[in-house]
Amino acid sequence: MPLLTPNPSACYNGMTGWECQPGSGGRFPGAQGWNTEMLSGVTIFCFAASYIVALILEISRLLFRSGVRGAIMLGFAAAGLFAHSIYLCHRTTLSPAAPLSSMRDLLLVAAWLLVVAYLYLMHYHPRAAFGLFLLPLVLALIGAAAWFANSRPFSPEPVARIGGLSAAQIWGLIHFLSILLTLVAVLMGFAAGLMYLHQASRLKRKLPPLRGFWLPSLEWLQRVNGRAVVVALIMLGIGLLSGSILNRIATPPGAGRMPWHDPLVLSTLVTFLSLLVAVTFAALYHPARQGRKVAYLTVVTFLFLMLALAVGLFMRTQHGSARAADRVQSDTAAAPRGATP
Repeated sequence: MPLLTPNPSACYNGMTGWECQPGSGGRFPGAQGWNTEMLSGVTIFCFAASYIVALILEISRLLFRSGVRGAIMLGFAAAGLFAHSIYLCHRTTLSPAAPLSSMRDLLLVAAWLLVVAYLYLMHYHPRAAFGLFLLPLVLALIGAAAWFANSRPFSPEPVARIGGLSAAQIWGLIHFLSILLTLVAVLMGFAAGLMYLHQASRLKRKLPPLRGFWLPSLEWLQRVNGRAVVVALIMLGIGLLSGSILNRIATPPGAGRMPWHDPLVLSTLVTFLSLLVAVTFAALYHPARQGRKVAYLTVVTFLFLMLALAVGLFMRTQHGSARAADRVQSDTAAAPRGATP
């Protein structure tokens, strides 16, 4: 069954995502009414503003106590997640190729998963200051997606059928999902590592906890950090394997395959090696001694992953990413006359 997609020539990509002219075929036939209008009316600013308010409320915990702040804070985060979900659903219906398969989509879905994790953790640990560590990461992902990430799909080949996908499309999906889960796992491990280092430093100096800055025990943080590193290592390994297979089967005839010395490939391999070292330390050292070392290695892995993301966002590589300037030029060229991306 063919997927119904908009006419790419009638759509352009601005900060709010794909937008289509009326009558351009950018919406499904019959998908009219309040639901379509609601989908198209949600922008990145809608959910980013909700997350910013939730972060401000988290910071206010350090200043004063309030009996209703927790409910309001979770309400804003949940409202942002709802708007975020609507926005992603809207992009799946308007994408001219495979849904949610660009660098912008990768970052936005990763931010969505982090918010889900934040709400889940706050449900079981309402006193913990998880938002001070997770929400800045969420906003950073959203900012990078809005201002720097390319919205063009990684693969120019459109998904022509819901069923019976080609081998390249299947491996491309596996590659995308594994890199997505790697990003989320590393960010979760990074947040847990920072919390562990702060908690360990405070306990070592026998300092009382700051008002409104309660964190889980070292054992809990070490367990979360260790599991996040293992998940990230497995997912990145799958991502490298699927990417290698995809490089072999999806390269057009006469075109050169992506070399191993491509900047994005090299930075990803360095990230994989740092994860491997962190898992090795966790396996060899006694649990009482491994926590701080693994936490530091998680922070280092986070820095390597940010380097890989920066390469993908700002450097021209054979992976399909381009500089932010190229993204702006392509968006402007695809925009209808008189429109401002």
